[in-house]
Amino acid sequence: MNRRLFLQNSLAGSLSLAGIPAALFLPEENVPVQRITDGNHFCWFGYYDKFQTDPSGRYVLGQRVSFEGRSPEVNDVLSIGMIDLQNKNQWIELGTSHAWGWQQGCMLQWVPGSEEEVIWNDRATPGREGDRYVSRVYNIRTQKSRTLPKAIYALAPNGQFAVGTEFNRIQNLRPGYGYAGVPDPYQAKKSPAEIGLYRLDLKTGKSKLLISIAEMAQTPHQGQSVADNWHWFNHLLVSPDSERVEFLHRWRNVLADRQRMATSDFVTRMVTARVDGSDRYIVDPSGNSSHFVWRDPEHLLVWTKPIGKEWGFWLLKDKTQESSHIGEEKMPVNGHNTYVPNTNNEWVLNDTYPNQERIQTLYLYHIPTDRRVILGKFLSPPQYKGEWRCDLHPRCNQQGTQVFFDSTHEKLGRQMYSIDISKIVRQE
Repeated sequence: MNRRLFLQNSLAGSLSLAGIPAALFLPEENVPVQRITDGNHFCWFGYYDKFQTDPSGRYVLGQRVSFEGRSPEVNDVLSIGMIDLQNKNQWIELGTSHAWGWQQGCMLQWVPGSEEEVIWNDRATPGREGDRYVSRVYNIRTQKSRTLPKAIYALAPNGQFAVGTEFNRIQNLRPGYGYAGVPDPYQAKKSPAEIGLYRLDLKTGKSKLLISIAEMAQTPHQGQSVADNWHWFNHLLVSPDSERVEFLHRWRNVLADRQRMATSDFVTRMVTARVDGSDRYIVDPSGNSSHFVWRDPEHLLVWTKPIGKEWGFWLLKDKTQESSHIGEEKMPVNGHNTYVPNTNNEWVLNDTYPNQERIQTLYLYHIPTDRRVILGKFLSPPQYKGEWRCDLHPRCNQQGTQVFFDSTHEKLGRQMYSIDISKIVRQE
């Protein structure tokens, strides 16, 4: 669907929601929202658990395309760039990618600890680099890039290595979170031993398989075998001290049509391990793990329903079954949660999915005082659903003073916005 028709349909659909203004913004505090993209392209960042800005906070990474409303196809090219906040939000082109999705983009992010290097996933150049996914490391100062032989999922905070899993496996079993273009060679296997969680050295490009899908498939779930299911890994994240890695082990009992497979008819358990693959532990055996973030090297804040407890955001202690409920009344629904940097882990940045009126709420939560500060409420037109929905996916700059998020409330398609939160998080 081309841009003009998509926006017309989005506008018509949105106006059918009685009583809901086209662009709704109801802040509790004086926190102006600024659009930082030009409105002439469909622009967004994607996931919420990585560095979008450089250490200075001047440059904001983003990606853009010329269409919306359908799945990416093999020849759809994603433009990658960064926005200069100190030069009238100028877009600076960095490169392109043929390996991307609407939810997580191409895993574009700033390399931790670097002022110059960014990284993203791409499909290898046909006939030259082989039929596979790779990652590109680009230096914004020299404008030179180098290619690593595998795609990345998450980077270690020390900037030395990445962890990953096969995106064609993800695309095969949960469409929209993998990439088009490279078929899954193990699509007929329920739990292949050849693939799984790997570690990739960011300097040398050497990789090592740490934990195979087959190994986890043989691990019982709540005392019952789950081997006879279709298994994959998803949502990897390295601990703040770069010593442990978390991943979600998921499985389905049947393969259905693409639309059904994009929904949550699967079981999830959260697993941690040392970054060499040893010392594995199922930190959330409930089967309900969803969005999460490491708080520190020993704790993860997870939306889940622990065994025998209610749904909520739970602080889980790694390698134990200890848990504590966080924001029981103020964070009662699932969202994309992170800790605001440089606030001693007192402030959580979070959002919600669209409610019945298609409203998404962006907010901060202060743990010591049980205080929630709503930064804005934004209308998501009904066309944004399923695989190509536009979650807010809020991210902070590395200073913890500014929030960036993706939204469609202005009827311009997905765009990127910013909010200054410095006065809010510094006043406690």
